[in-house]
Amino acid sequence: MTPPSTAPASSSRGGRWIERWDPEDETFWKETGEKVARRNLLFSVLSEHIGFSVWTVWSVMVLFMGPEYGLTPADKFVLVSMATLVGAIVRVPYTFAVAIFGGRNWTVVSASLLLIPTVAAFVVMEPGTSFTTFLLCAMLTGVGGGNFASSMTNINAFFPLRKKGWALGLNAGGGNIGVPVMQLIGLAVIGAGGGPRVLLGIYIPLIVVAAVLAAVYMDNIASLKNDSGAAKEAVRAGHTWIMAFLYVGTFGSFIGYSFAFGLVLQTQFGRTPLQAAYVTFIGPLLGSLIRPVGGALADRYGGAKITLWNYVAMAAATGVVVLASLRESLPLFTAAFIVLFVLSGLGNGSSFKMIPGIFQNKALAMGLRGEEAAAYGRRLSGASMGLIGAVGAVGGLGINMAFRQSFLTVGSGTGAFVAFLVFYGLCFVVTWAVYLRRPAGQDRATEATTETKSQLSYAEV
Repeated sequence: MTPPSTAPASSSRGGRWIERWDPEDETFWKETGEKVARRNLLFSVLSEHIGFSVWTVWSVMVLFMGPEYGLTPADKFVLVSMATLVGAIVRVPYTFAVAIFGGRNWTVVSASLLLIPTVAAFVVMEPGTSFTTFLLCAMLTGVGGGNFASSMTNINAFFPLRKKGWALGLNAGGGNIGVPVMQLIGLAVIGAGGGPRVLLGIYIPLIVVAAVLAAVYMDNIASLKNDSGAAKEAVRAGHTWIMAFLYVGTFGSFIGYSFAFGLVLQTQFGRTPLQAAYVTFIGPLLGSLIRPVGGALADRYGGAKITLWNYVAMAAATGVVVLASLRESLPLFTAAFIVLFVLSGLGNGSSFKMIPGIFQNKALAMGLRGEEAAAYGRRLSGASMGLIGAVGAVGGLGINMAFRQSFLTVGSGTGAFVAFLVFYGLCFVVTWAVYLRRPAGQDRATEATTETKSQLSYAEV
């Protein structure tokens, strides 16, 4: 495969910089843009995929760590919780790094940084190592969580608005699938009698490959710049924080359950590491695969509509999980939990698609049209995605801490699931009230006009 040449490199910068990028221009998109965007998407997915694998490696590592490591179930929930927390925090600077260094350049750097937590864990992973050392190594894996934010910001700039749901869904889904792949590899290692160091050793060369491929085949967009005004406006925009709340319900659920599923099976149902590993990958795998479907459905029917009914389904699935937990029915619990994973993945795609549409509608409400409106939408959606992604990932921390407290208090995860059920109900209400509720007396014909003028309805975002 020969490295492509899409645009002359900037003589002042060097490297692979594209000076002109206008995906909303259909002629440009068909003749040049689509091929370049798809190539960057491919290698962005690869890097983000490995980033997710590294971020969630401790969800597998704790299954290996038997009594000889001296860790309680509560200690293990703390380890995976801190990995989640750091991954959420670093999403904010990672979002802005793309415009500072370039999408291709930052992908190389962020992929290379994955070597730090992987090598560190490889060195210390043995009985007798202190809990503090394990905790520090788990926190270092948070850099893998940051890869999502920079990758999404970068790919958001490559695609036109009409393609963003599919592209962002595919990019995120390809990254999310790093979770079940890590768990599958962990299952194979456990089944073969290997230890944690074998699992870590598999990923070290893969990280190097991802960084090299990003350097050779990806591009930087010269016009993608950090806009402090856009960042401040995104922070002040109420929709940024509303969508962050909704993203806690979708992505926070996905990543939180991904970290916790195996531990819940071990702690509540007494599964062995191998028994837990046999099923833990199924939910994250299906949830990752369906994320692009959520984006595509949102492109067709409207992100708010898909997200709304997805929360109804998530609440129903959680209700079944609570019932199964009370009855101590492992088959029903496992099946309902996997369904919950699938729905969280679907909601990831539909809710993230809402973000560009919301700010595009805001531009129309301000009287902007054409490329001016599209440019405004790109500025604000790009600036808000990192914040939304970071807050959403904090939801994963909340889920793991809720499980920890529930097991300490009542000896099972039932209490945590009841709390999640209530939260999904709140997400349903917020989605309906903010993005789908029509003003009193407004009919469909009036709604289409009012939507672009008053921001009263975002039913099509």
